[in-house]
Amino acid sequence: MRRNLFYFVLIAFLSLLNTMPASAKNLVKIATIGAHSPTLDTTLTYQQKVDAMKDFLKWQVGQVLHDKPDLIVLPEACDRPWALTTDQQYKYYEVRGNQILDFLSDIASKNRCYIAFGMKRLDKNNIWRNSCIMLDRNGKIAGIYDKNFPTPGEMERLEASDEVKLIQTDFGKVGCAICFDLNFDELRERYAKLKPDLMIYIGMYHGGMVQAEWAYSCRSWFVGSIGVNSVFSQIRNPFGKVVATATNHFDYIVSTVNLDCELVHLDHNKVHLKELKKKYEDTVTIYDPGEFGVVMITSEDDNSSAEDMVKEFNIEKLDHYFNVTRSDRKKQLETK
Repeated sequence: MRRNLFYFVLIAFLSLLNTMPASAKNLVKIATIGAHSPTLDTTLTYQQKVDAMKDFLKWQVGQVLHDKPDLIVLPEACDRPWALTTDQQYKYYEVRGNQILDFLSDIASKNRCYIAFGMKRLDKNNIWRNSCIMLDRNGKIAGIYDKNFPTPGEMERLEASDEVKLIQTDFGKVGCAICFDLNFDELRERYAKLKPDLMIYIGMYHGGMVQAEWAYSCRSWFVGSIGVNSVFSQIRNPFGKVVATATNHFDYIVSTVNLDCELVHLDHNKVHLKELKKKYEDTVTIYDPGEFGVVMITSEDDNSSAEDMVKEFNIEKLDHYFNVTRSDRKKQLETK
């Protein structure tokens, strides 16, 4: 009897889950840290250098842990001392092995947060890669992205990857890019097709307006972590607008963003947007950055996601509108 009651309750609960609306208010607290690695005493052994880098990273990450972030992003080569020759770097990596990986894994597990960071590593085929590793809240590897476009100098020691995939997290799908990658439209276009919720960029240079181009092209939030003291790490919205930035006083920033958003064109949608706002009032934000002819719908509602709202009011999404234009143009040209 008790067993039958248990199954009845379980089935009822699962049925309720299937009828519940998509989760809304996808708030994610992101910490991005951009700091130049220290130059260490040349008399230190390589193991002593590894230990010193652990101390440096412990201090760096410690600056943001009190804010209880969901995600911490560290720069490219964050685990490597500065001012080593290329030969010295690879001797250091051999001694380092997985020590920094295990160290950051322990921090992620104890603080129940994701950590994304850059390091050079040997893959399962014993090939050197320049990688962005994402650790999950249990300290396990959620995913690894290997740099697709290393510089010519890098490729003297390591290999380029051609794999592009998103890393699944409990707050959404994440793509990664590393430094020189930012220059290559073909990589950006591959990510745009995958539709990430968030792009993580780690590097040794900023990229200027190209960061904004990536954010808008991928229709995603974009967080950059730059390992240069004079260059600020920043978080951008899907229009490429900076919403949070490190400063000349602090090399890190912690900010909460809402990934539950949709981009829509203003053509044909203005009346529907007014109806949307009338119903959902302050639980929906319709953000107009100006000049784009495009707005971002963000749900602050507990029961309706931005996707739900778009469907409810028959609002046409940005990419669908662009694709209709492509299709109509193609048909028109074919009839000539």
